[in-house]
Amino acid sequence: MMPKFLDTTSVSKQVASLKKKKVTAKKVVSIAEFRELQKALDNRTILVVDDDDVMRKAIKRILEDQDYKVLLAGDGLELSEILENTRLDMILLDVNLPWVDGFELCRIIKDHHGLNKIPVIMISARKTEDDVEQGFASGCDEYITKPFEVDQMVETISSTLLKSS
Repeated sequence: MMPKFLDTTSVSKQVASLKKKKVTAKKVVSIAEFRELQKALDNRTILVVDDDDVMRKAIKRILEDQDYKVLLAGDGLELSEILENTRLDMILLDVNLPWVDGFELCRIIKDHHGLNKIPVIMISARKTEDDVEQGFASGCDEYITKPFEVDQMVETISSTLLKSS
């Protein structure tokens, strides 16, 4: 029989106590809470504002494939009507729009106390350094130039939504 050099019961009790404290400190989420959170994330609503019908529909298909709910507007007037009646998680905004350009619309959104938390991503064929700077100066959260890589656009949208959560 080997002699006992250490009282291992004391050590094992301490380890067990520490483990219990760490396990009980972890936040446990119920299945119902998890499903509700997942549903909220899956049902993000994105408004695409672009005067080009083909581009609007193409972006809509891309985003719906990613399980986003997508609304469409062709100009600032349609944008304002949707803003009055719908809670949005993000706005994708073209610069070249009839009546009021995307820079001005972005400024209006970001200056409005009830809308300024909605992330705005400019998506535009205007891609000079001045255009991009003007987009950020108007308050946009990101600026994507056309033509864009689909995967890059989806990643930018996803990461911007995560930041705003």
